[in-house]
Amino acid sequence: MSGDKLIAEIDARRDDLVRLTQDLIQIPTLNPPGARYREICAYLDARLTKAGFQTTLIRARDAVGDSERYPRWNLIGRREGGRSGECVHFNSHHDVVAVGQGWSVDPFAGDEQDGRIYGRGACDMKGGLAASVIAAEAFLAVHPDYAGAIEISATADEESGGFGGVAYLAERGYFNPERVQHVIIPEPLNKDRICLGHRGVWWAEIETKGRIAHGSMPFLGDCAVRHMGAVLAEMEKTLFPALAGKKTDMPVVPEGARQSTLNINSIHGGEPVQEADYTGLPSACVPDRCQMVIDRRFLMEESLPEVRAEVIGLLDHLKAVRPGFDYSIRDMHTVIPSMTDRHAPVVETVSRAVTRVLGQGPEYVVSPGTYDQKHIDRIGRLRNCIAYGPGILDLAHQPDEWVGIDDMLDSAKVMALSLAELLTQE
Repeated sequence: MSGDKLIAEIDARRDDLVRLTQDLIQIPTLNPPGARYREICAYLDARLTKAGFQTTLIRARDAVGDSERYPRWNLIGRREGGRSGECVHFNSHHDVVAVGQGWSVDPFAGDEQDGRIYGRGACDMKGGLAASVIAAEAFLAVHPDYAGAIEISATADEESGGFGGVAYLAERGYFNPERVQHVIIPEPLNKDRICLGHRGVWWAEIETKGRIAHGSMPFLGDCAVRHMGAVLAEMEKTLFPALAGKKTDMPVVPEGARQSTLNINSIHGGEPVQEADYTGLPSACVPDRCQMVIDRRFLMEESLPEVRAEVIGLLDHLKAVRPGFDYSIRDMHTVIPSMTDRHAPVVETVSRAVTRVLGQGPEYVVSPGTYDQKHIDRIGRLRNCIAYGPGILDLAHQPDEWVGIDDMLDSAKVMALSLAELLTQE
């Protein structure tokens, strides 16, 4: 059976998969600021070209984050089959988050230990990117005569919203349903899970107003930080309990994310933070402004106007009852919840492949945070999209991040078997 040949072909490429993953980790594509994006695209360009892909290198000029010092580079490789058919696209982001503290290994060495590859981006998501390349190459070796097309993309800035990556490409038609029919994003949601979508996001900045005065005579001013304290107190009293009572039918993981949540992302009041080499004391002033950034995650059952109205209603209440209270609010970032139908073609195809490789069917989940499906759905208007890839979600952005080699192999087998079903009807 061709399925057995595919599985054997991927097993034979184990060492290649390890080396590819290590090579990708060793290019530290840190975001911010957006370093070495061109380098990783050039590396993949050479690899995909050798496998017969036609490649396109695309800079997201003038997108959020793009600059001459840190240009936002993306790569798309496409390989046409011998006859007409559908296109299967594997999309991975190539950027990784800051290293942080607490590592016991070199975060950019790609060390292999006890069946794991360690490094920043190992699971999120260079292991998934490598698995998709190996899956495609193995498929081409077993099925040189196939219908349709295979695409593999490596895109920028997913960790900061994806606007210099998938959003930019979607706006230019690269995810048009007439061009691409099936999308698999190898995010680390565990190899036995199919992720159907994600919750929604509303980021906003709240600013409370005050009046500057000498710190020795605070009664002559109006402290904006104290006003923000009232906002926090009202949130604790009314908003957080209300959010805890909102539950969803979306299969969000982990369980705690099956309710509405709000995170206080940052608070700053008073004088700006000085440079690190400043050795003086702050001046004695009553702060006349205080900013708080909130990160509200919401459910399919909620609407964005409802989500905004809860916070604005809380602020208007304080304005009515608290002397001197005034505020402004600024929308920063919005994502509408997305969830692909459980019976969509790509879902059912990958489900059968998971069952074949792992011996049991997958769990269907929804991500607590967003990923680039949001742009493929809303901008590209392509709903036949899932996240499926190796890696444990809880390890993402952590010190000593790792991806299991066997998990990558199994995921590559699932991806290759999915290609066989969609492009050869086997």
